[in-house]
Amino acid sequence: MIAMRQDKPFIIVRGGGDVATGTIDALHRAGCAVLILETTYPSSIRRCVSLSEAVYDGSAHVEATTCVYVKTLEHAEQCIKRNEVPLLIDPQGEILTSVRPRALIDAILAKRNLGTHRAMADHTIALGPGFEAGVDVDLVIETMRGHNLGRIITHGTALPNTGIPGLIAGHAQDRVVHASRAGIIHLHAKIGDIVQKHARLASIHDASGSYPVTAPIAGIVRGLIRNEFDVFQGMKIADVDPRIKEQGNCFTISDKARCIGGSALTALLQLNTQLPLLKAHQQD
Repeated sequence: MIAMRQDKPFIIVRGGGDVATGTIDALHRAGCAVLILETTYPSSIRRCVSLSEAVYDGSAHVEATTCVYVKTLEHAEQCIKRNEVPLLIDPQGEILTSVRPRALIDAILAKRNLGTHRAMADHTIALGPGFEAGVDVDLVIETMRGHNLGRIITHGTALPNTGIPGLIAGHAQDRVVHASRAGIIHLHAKIGDIVQKHARLASIHDASGSYPVTAPIAGIVRGLIRNEFDVFQGMKIADVDPRIKEQGNCFTISDKARCIGGSALTALLQLNTQLPLLKAHQQD
């Protein structure tokens, strides 16, 4: 088994969406060498703050972090030496048969466990529901907005998914748009646009015709699925923020993602009290 010998601890993060990016940014700023594992077609709607966009564009930049899409471990090591974050398409974590990370963080936020287990790394952490701390992973981070957001769970699980988006300026479910049918989406708006209620954001095209996707409320287009994405019925495809003065938030890591990222970093330090995090990983 290969040990990626760097002058910094090697961490694998499963997932590169907007919440995962908050964690990746925190780890990267703290001096960790991070490798992201993603799917072939990431579906984040907050694309301007999701490092997973590197899958489509070759690279992605969020605040102080640059992510580069790679196809080999050798390329990944070159990126880390340049202080970049490499991203590899590997939804099943097959790379773990060849490399041993100091820690693995499941940041997929699928609300269920898609295969993460404690044998994958020296330490394991999961974000959100679907995992039991001490059984599936070492620690779990609470992702539900509210008093316990970011809490490090040592025994038990995070709160179950309610399916209700966080409340923003009095709006919750009514600010999020889901696909009314399956088909190929064509965008008419872009992230950061200020729109009125019922403004056309996109159209979904299927064999029977074209169907409009409209803004449920007036506000800023905070999230919007990638153009020409093949969406399924009920899929989350857009998010409108009613706070017109908060336009810049579309392009920076959210308070929620930043809180969870800080907790993930703290959790790593907690797990490494007997095996210092700030030492390079050595091959067994």
